[in-house]
Amino acid sequence: MRDVIIIGSGPAGFTAAIYTARAGMNPLLIASSVESGGELMKTTEVENFPGFPDGLQGPELMANFQAQAERFGTEVLLDDVIEVDLKGDVKIVKTGGGVTYEAKTVILATGAAYRELGLPKEKELSGHGVSWCATCDGFFFRERTIAVVGGGDSAMEEANFLTRFASKVYLIHRRDTFKASKIMQDRALNNPKIEVVWNSEVAELLGEGKLTGVTLRDTVNGATKNLDLDGLFIAVGNDPRVWLVENQVELTAEKFIAVEGRSSKTSLPGVFAAGDVIDPTYRQAITAAASGCVAALDAEHYLADH
Repeated sequence: MRDVIIIGSGPAGFTAAIYTARAGMNPLLIASSVESGGELMKTTEVENFPGFPDGLQGPELMANFQAQAERFGTEVLLDDVIEVDLKGDVKIVKTGGGVTYEAKTVILATGAAYRELGLPKEKELSGHGVSWCATCDGFFFRERTIAVVGGGDSAMEEANFLTRFASKVYLIHRRDTFKASKIMQDRALNNPKIEVVWNSEVAELLGEGKLTGVTLRDTVNGATKNLDLDGLFIAVGNDPRVWLVENQVELTAEKFIAVEGRSSKTSLPGVFAAGDVIDPTYRQAITAAASGCVAALDAEHYLADH
């Protein structure tokens, strides 16, 4: 039986692994068969993570996290968790590879997933003009006309990054002000390749087999118009990945895992949560990492008390 199993491989998961491994808890970190490293694997330059004054690429930062965790003895498993039973003293974790693991504690660091617009053809056109990842797909839109949907920091970052490739980037936002931080807004508003389309929402995706444009609806007067596009990047937020545990641990009204105060303690003894799966507000690599540290220390104290 393991002292601790960590589910998730972003900054929260790997920081929890570093701390629990150094504490001699021999953690098993179950990453993912296809998405190891979390959302930072889809991020280009990371300029605001302390300790890297010149910045670095998201995948490079996550490789450093993993190397540090493995240095202290973390076992990293590239598999998917398909079922858990966390209610008893012994926590049961089943993987897609057909292996069942038992642990005294579990740290949930499953993160959050990209939110869709919920439109017809959205899944059909995914990879055919519709994307949620500028760093993955921006290269394919050299000298093309594209749009980004959203008004937060992620949308600003995507729009600015995409100007490296596209000839024109529309930034579509349903309101007349952004919710992004001022520095990110300024970068987008001062970029000559970016044109903001205020008070507009995407009502329809156009094209058969390949995106050719969108129909926009004015959120003030309801008027519609078509906009020719070669690509559409969706940056309207994330939904916490809680499907594994939504019927076992208490969730907040926003469907994030609920924790006690500043701790990582969930409604189940011996089960802790960290990172974006508990954080609808900040969602930064540094806050996720700090949250992973909290979870590791909480798990260590739990084992000491039991």
